[in-house]
Amino acid sequence: QLQASGGGLVQTGGSLRLSCVSFGNIANINAVVWYRQVPGNRRGLLGTITAAGIIRLEEGVKDRFTISRDNAKNTVYLQLNNLKPEDTAVYYCNSLVGALRNTWGQGTQVTVSS
Repeated sequence: QLQASGGGLVQTGGSLRLSCVSFGNIANINAVVWYRQVPGNRRGLLGTITAAGIIRLEEGVKDRFTISRDNAKNTVYLQLNNLKPEDTAVYYCNSLVGALRNTWGQGTQVTVSS
């Protein structure tokens, strides 16, 4: 089970670091994914980090967002930089398997004010 946290209200141009905590050994999860969802829209993939540390970010955010992991803390991070109002959404983390099964935990709200 993975749980996202760290969202909040930030001004345009600001930064946030979201955390995704595993209640088990995160090193055993082959891949952790980050998604976001705006009300009325489908969840959209932001990026992936594998157990080996290979990172892939979607084209629209790769210049502003980064993903990292700290296995000792059973945590994966999503660093959000230079935030824009259109980044306002609920952000979710999940295992790749959980995402494919469409089983989701509670996300964390990010609101960017203009």
